[in-house]
Amino acid sequence: QVQLVESGGGLVQAGGSLRLSCATSGNIFRFNVMAWYRQAPGKQRELVARITGGGTTNYADSVKGRFTISRDSAKNTVYLQMTSLKPEDTAVYVCNVYEGIRGYWGQGTQVTVSS
Repeated sequence: QVQLVESGGGLVQAGGSLRLSCATSGNIFRFNVMAWYRQAPGKQRELVARITGGGTTNYADSVKGRFTISRDSAKNTVYLQMTSLKPEDTAVYVCNVYEGIRGYWGQGTQVTVSS
C-alpha cells in the first residue's frame, strides 16, 4: 500500500508562488509515473504535470512556463513549484503515482489564488 501526503497549499495573491509537496511512503523510483492533478469546483479533474521514472516531464498547456514538477529521491517527495499564479489556478491539487498499473491518490491540498 502506498501513502501520499500533500502539503503546501494555501491562499496567495495573483502573481504569487507556492510549492506543493507530496511525500510518499517508500522509494519513489519504484513509481513509473508521478503526477499532479487539479480539480476546480464544477470542473473535471485535469492533469497539471507529470514526471516519469526516466525523468521526462509533461505539462498542461495552461501551466507551461509557470509550473515545474520535480522529485527528491532522498526525501521520497515530488514537488510542484507554481509561479505567476492566476485566479484560474484555484483548485484542489492532488498527487498521483503509478506503481506498475496500480494507481494511488493523495487526499489533495487546496490552492486559492485571489485577484
